[in-house]
Amino acid sequence: MQKVTVIGGAGYIGSVLVPTLLREGYAVTVLDNFSLGQSSLLDVCLNGNFEILRGDCRDEGIVKKAIAGADFIIPLAAIVGAPACKSDPVATRSINLDAIRMLLSLRSKNQCIVSPCTNSGYGIGEKGILCTEETPLRPISLYGVTKVEAEKAILDAGNGISLRLATVFGASPRMRIDLLVNDFVYRAHSDKFLVIFEGHFKRNYIHIRDVAKAFLHAMRNFEALKEQPYNVGLSDANISKLELCAKIKQYLPDFYYVEAEIGQDPDKRDYVVSNDKIERTGYKPDVTLDLGIQELIKVYTILRVKQFGNV
Repeated sequence: MQKVTVIGGAGYIGSVLVPTLLREGYAVTVLDNFSLGQSSLLDVCLNGNFEILRGDCRDEGIVKKAIAGADFIIPLAAIVGAPACKSDPVATRSINLDAIRMLLSLRSKNQCIVSPCTNSGYGIGEKGILCTEETPLRPISLYGVTKVEAEKAILDAGNGISLRLATVFGASPRMRIDLLVNDFVYRAHSDKFLVIFEGHFKRNYIHIRDVAKAFLHAMRNFEALKEQPYNVGLSDANISKLELCAKIKQYLPDFYYVEAEIGQDPDKRDYVVSNDKIERTGYKPDVTLDLGIQELIKVYTILRVKQFGNV
C-alpha cells in the first residue's frame, strides 16, 4: 500500500482529496493546523489507513514526522488568494514559499511531490493567445509570486510535478464561498443580484473533484509526467465574468447582474488557458461548469449564511 502525506489536508481541496485517496486504497497522513476550526475530516477518522497530525507546516520537527515513510507528498498548506496574502505578507512568504523550501530539504530524493500552483501566475494574458506551460509566468500579486517561486523550487529539486490549477469551484466539506464561481452562484441564489467589475476579464475553471482526479492521475503516471508543470482546467470554460453570470442566470432566472467600475482584480487575471498538455496524457475532467452551478444551488439551499471563506 502506497503512503501519501497531505500537508494542509483539512482545507478546501484537501477535504475532498483525502477521502478520495483513501477510497482509492492509499494510506494517508494529514498534517494541518486546523486554524479555521474546521471539522471536515471527521468522516474518515474511522478509517485505519488514515492518520492525523495537528501542527504547523513551518515546524521542521512535525513536518519530518509527517513525511516519514511517505511515497508521495502533496503540499496543500498555503495562504490562498491575493486578498488573504495581502493581509499578512509575512505569513504568506513563510507558508507559501519558505515552508516548501524546508520540505524539499527534509524529504528524501525518492519521495515524490505533487504540488498545486495557480493560473494566477500567467497574469495578464494576450488577446487570442492561449496560455500554455511554456508561456512566461508574470505573477502580479504576492500570492502569485510566492506560488510561482514555490513551483520553481519544486521542479528544480527534481522528482516533482506541478499542477497549475484553474479557478476551482464546487462543494467541499471545508467550503469556500469566496472563490469566483462559488461566490457568484451564492450571490445569485441568496441576494439575486450582483455588481461585477472587469466583466470582460476571462479565466479558466475546474471543479474540485476534478482537481482530486488530477492529483490521482499525476500520482499514477508519475514517472511519465514528473518534473513538468501542467495546466488543469476545463477546456470549454475559458469564459468571462459576464459569460459566467449569463450561464448562472440560465438556472436562476431571477438573477440580475450589472457591470460597474467598482474594483480591480489584484492579480489582473485575464487569460485563456490551454489544458492540452495534461489531456494528451489521458486526463479528462468529469464535471462541467453547468453541473457545478447546479450543485452549488443545492449547497446554498443548505448554507444560508456566508460563513465560509479565506478572508
